[in-house]
Amino acid sequence: MFKKILIANRGEIACRIIRAAREMGIKTVAVHSDVDRDCLHTRMADQAVCIGPYSAKESYLNVPSIIAAAEISGADAIHPGYGFLSENTDFADICESCGIKFIGASKTAIKELMKKAGVPVVPGSDGPITAETPNLLKLAKKIGYPVIIKASSGGGGKGMRVVQKEDELKGAIAMAMAEAKASFGDETVYMEKYIEEPRHIEFQILGDSKGKIVYLPERDCSIQRRHQKLVEESPSTFVNETLRRKMGRAARLAAAAVNYVTVGTVE
Repeated sequence: MFKKILIANRGEIACRIIRAAREMGIKTVAVHSDVDRDCLHTRMADQAVCIGPYSAKESYLNVPSIIAAAEISGADAIHPGYGFLSENTDFADICESCGIKFIGASKTAIKELMKKAGVPVVPGSDGPITAETPNLLKLAKKIGYPVIIKASSGGGGKGMRVVQKEDELKGAIAMAMAEAKASFGDETVYMEKYIEEPRHIEFQILGDSKGKIVYLPERDCSIQRRHQKLVEESPSTFVNETLRRKMGRAARLAAAAVNYVTVGTVE
């Protein structure tokens, strides 16, 4: 169990993490830009550290400042919430090299690894794309419209565009890249089949350092607003026992493929 975590985010996202940490008896450190020093999350946390000026690039995306804040405050883990650095694999590696646990996720490169491990994945591009990617239109047609462009280094609906037809594709990629760059400091995007009216099902997994991995019953997070879940229901009324076992095995397979340690979620 962590003794103190640094929340590398702001606003309601940071407040939620602080409340959850408080319930578990974990101390919290809130980072903030110079204009956010009086925000609610800074007042709720046990400690607050300024990491830069108003611009997100110079504060909430400023990796050296965030790492320094963690070291100065004595935090043994960093929770990035969603958005900003939450799915930045380079940041996760830096945290590990500094002896700080990273509580987060990653996307693009992992998809190919999952396919090799036999884990079912949504059809899509094999890696990043741009509007100039060779055979882009053929790729989208092969995947099948509608497709979705998604930021590689983020979530929360940022850097995301649904494309219904061919003549919208390049413009959507340009807009998604620009938004991803502004939100996460990384313009990398990729393309997937857009699944209409899906169920959002999550399996909690736990892995130890000896390679043992277990999964817990699923959570149905399909009720969402702006791509953020509002309600979690467990067990899901849409999942029968056969499907539950099949999805649970896939979740364990995914975790084993990356030698996953500690608590995580497979969605």
